[in-house]
Amino acid sequence: MKILVAVKEVASLDDDFEIRDDHLDVDEDFLLYDLNEWDDYSLEEAMNIKEASDSDVEVVVVSVGPDRVEESLRKCLAKGADRAIRVWSDEMEGSDSITIGRVLAAVAEQEKPDMIFAGVQSSDDANASTGISLSSYLNWPHAAVVAGLEYTPGSNKAVVTRELEGGMAQEVEISCPAVLTIQLGINTPRYASLRGIKQAAAKPIEEISLSDLGLSAEDVGAYASFARVRRMYIPEKGMATMIDGTPAEQAAKLAEIIKEYRGEL
Repeated sequence: MKILVAVKEVASLDDDFEIRDDHLDVDEDFLLYDLNEWDDYSLEEAMNIKEASDSDVEVVVVSVGPDRVEESLRKCLAKGADRAIRVWSDEMEGSDSITIGRVLAAVAEQEKPDMIFAGVQSSDDANASTGISLSSYLNWPHAAVVAGLEYTPGSNKAVVTRELEGGMAQEVEISCPAVLTIQLGINTPRYASLRGIKQAAAKPIEEISLSDLGLSAEDVGAYASFARVRRMYIPEKGMATMIDGTPAEQAAKLAEIIKEYRGEL
């Protein structure tokens, strides 16, 4: 039995940062990278199933990204994942979350997992769509924002508890194999042990290219994506103005401000 866990190395901003000259992203020199928080919970859920099962369960982590992604994959190996896969070709630069879902689906078709876990969203782009895209390309059932899971390895059904708005919860029975996007708080992610870190450093990370997946440059990248970044910028912050005087004076001043804003003065 195999669980495939899709993980992402996310970027966070340094205290001071600059936008790239092309205004499409933050200059990479000002970015800090780490494993996506939601994916940490996805991995832990897979590890809990593996450790509670009497049968053999293989946990495989996969990530799409350049060489720096290996650091996050080794964190997953240090926490108990059996294998790690990194997918990358330079043509993938600029791919949106839907396109990444297509790439992950191609990996899943090769790996043939029994279940796929992904985080609800990433902390940098927050699209919350990669897992859903993945399930669509595979034509698998999916459940989003999973805050509880009852699943026995090898079963053709799973019961998930979905987190809804307003503090509500929804219990759903889903056919397997399925794609589940995991919510924060479903478990308590473990820390990697020193032994696990040493073992992870010695484990190989499998590298896969587009051609290995039967995909071409036309299938990925910005121009194959459904959404493209047009501009990234820091919005100007407005300033509040206190209007003094009597109610009539305040109303008159407000009217002047509105006319000025409209260009009528």
